Amino acid sequence: MEPIEKLAGSGCDVLIPLSDRKPLQEIERSIIKTYRKNLWAKFNKAVRDFKLVEEGDKIAVAISGGKDSLLMAKLFQEMQKHGVSNFELEFIAMDPGFHETNRDLLLSNCEYLNIPVKLFESKIFDIVDHIAADYPCYMCARMRRGALYSKAQELGCNKLALGHHLDDFIETTLLNMFYTGSFKTMLPKLTSKNFDNMELIRPMCYINENDIIKFASNNGIACMNCGCVVAAKKTSSKRREMKELVKELKKINPEVDQSIFNAARNVNIDCILGWQINGQKYSFLDEEVKIRQNSTS
Repeated sequence: MEPIEKLAGSGCDVLIPLSDRKPLQEIERSIIKTYRKNLWAKFNKAVRDFKLVEEGDKIAVAISGGKDSLLMAKLFQEMQKHGVSNFELEFIAMDPGFHETNRDLLLSNCEYLNIPVKLFESKIFDIVDHIAADYPCYMCARMRRGALYSKAQELGCNKLALGHHLDDFIETTLLNMFYTGSFKTMLPKLTSKNFDNMELIRPMCYINENDIIKFASNNGIACMNCGCVVAAKKTSSKRREMKELVKELKKINPEVDQSIFNAARNVNIDCILGWQINGQKYSFLDEEVKIRQNSTS
């Protein structure tokens, strides 16, 4: 297997826009006009439903250079502009060892879109290649998350925002079901176990990936597709399978993605064989014993 730094140095695919890059004001206006229903409204609904943004928050918005995080940054700016809540923003981007063209593309897009990003280096690609060369992606993801948390905390933030969208939630749910035999998904909000007073939030959880692609393509924004060839060609193969599966299922039920998402918040414990809470396993048989004991007492 080639070293990660060599793979990272070969660059990655770029999302090809359908037009020349439009003026910034037009791009920003499209968020609340053209894409109001599918982007702006869904972003705000997720923020309200899961209480993702509160008064006095200081949120670190993680920018990867891809379409999802760039849109998330603009959505947060629009939210702040419209006075939805009193909060502060920091825009952070980590360079884990990007090819120079990827780094330049990230900085160019942030500059054009008026996103005041703070870029910091981590050399994670190099580090992971030495400690987990055979299967680097899990370790890389953990280290990248930790580096983002650390930077956010250094900047005085209490929340870290990541750009996972609805498709990510659905694919994660299916991957767990089909390959780990468990029913679990991403969470819109969770408290960090390793960083004090830090929460991770995912405000794009209601937004479909296709709508993000339309926004970027129609506004002429060329985005990085993936900063690591290992992840692009190896790790996401199973995720691509899930993407194709959902695509086929939508031919039968156009709302199947939403149904899968809703299933994760409509779990009926009375009809589940087993579950876990804080690592402790429980069985429906435990409940049956309790019912019988109560009926005879």
